[in-house]
Amino acid sequence: MESAITAKGQATIPKAIRDHLHLKPGDRVKFFVHPDGTVVLLPNLPITSLRGIVKPRRRPVTIEEMDDAVAAGASAGMLRGKRR
Repeated sequence: MESAITAKGQATIPKAIRDHLHLKPGDRVKFFVHPDGTVVLLPNLPITSLRGIVKPRRRPVTIEEMDDAVAAGASAGMLRGKRR
């Protein structure tokens, strides 16, 4: 695929590339130039797009379970004689 550069230095990203990167009007892209001279174009995604990308491996922990774990860790530290 190729695209022509306009007098203003603009180029149209081919539809197949826009579809592959899920780009829509108004989206922003980043260009990375590698030492070997190749250029990579990536979508500039908002941080919210990462939500849900990592699935939890177990059920969420409750506040009570967190409190119990903190108390157990604190008492274990006291039994070992840790000082701060």
